[in-house]
Amino acid sequence: MTQPPGDFRPSRRDVLRPVEFVGGAAIAAVFTALIVLVTTRDWFLTLITAGGTFIVVLMGLALLAMTVKPNRGEHGDGTGGDPARRDPSEPPAH
Repeated sequence: MTQPPGDFRPSRRDVLRPVEFVGGAAIAAVFTALIVLVTTRDWFLTLITAGGTFIVVLMGLALLAMTVKPNRGEHGDGTGGDPARRDPSEPPAH
């Protein structure tokens, strides 16, 4: 992956985003594990359920996060990166 020109520093929110995903998955896993533990009183089933829930929720959050492009400049200009296909009358997308 290439670095943007200049001295790029990600925002605090961008840095902590993975922690938010892992924390949300952990909360869902603990909640599900408590329900299974109270219902079945089986520790082995509880651990399997907590692990499965953690993985499924983490993957779901990551896939949903990949669908969002926060900056308009990250969207392409429709040329596929080919400067010859660019319309000269339009300014370049930044």
